[in-house]
Amino acid sequence: MRPKAPPNYLAGYPLELREKISLMIEEDQLADWLLRKYPHRHAVRSDKALYDYVMELKNSYLRNAGQINRVAFDNTLHLTRYALGMHTSKSQVHGAKLKAKREIHVATIFKDMPPEFLRMIVVHELAHSKESEHNKAFYKLCCNMEPDYHQLEFDLRTYLTYLESDGEPLWPNH
Repeated sequence: MRPKAPPNYLAGYPLELREKISLMIEEDQLADWLLRKYPHRHAVRSDKALYDYVMELKNSYLRNAGQINRVAFDNTLHLTRYALGMHTSKSQVHGAKLKAKREIHVATIFKDMPPEFLRMIVVHELAHSKESEHNKAFYKLCCNMEPDYHQLEFDLRTYLTYLESDGEPLWPNH
């Protein structure tokens, strides 16, 4: 069996943009650019703080969405490439009632990132509580919760590309 090729986080973007990012990596400029744009990491350090953060966003934008039972940082998500966050729904029968449990898992790598990147991934996972597919309605919902969603997604993908090129983490845990 062949080993999987490393993820190409910028695959869907125009060649000109991908080449610009590659050049910045080669010339050792990308880290400085990202640090100027995103100088600080967020303060959400625990699963409880992450739960509170997610619920605040949910209650601001998605009051009618179903209850979220659990939110946690998950150290297994980065290992399963392409999954930086995950939402799950489990239905269980309790007597004559059907109960749904919803969970959001965020890759542990997000513990050491800027607040903008954490917000982007949380918005993405929250949007899945209303829209399961990555369609026009899904991205419209994401942009409603975070107007800079598309730019943040690109910048996050740029950072992940930087890390894949053997770059050192930019916001280390102190």
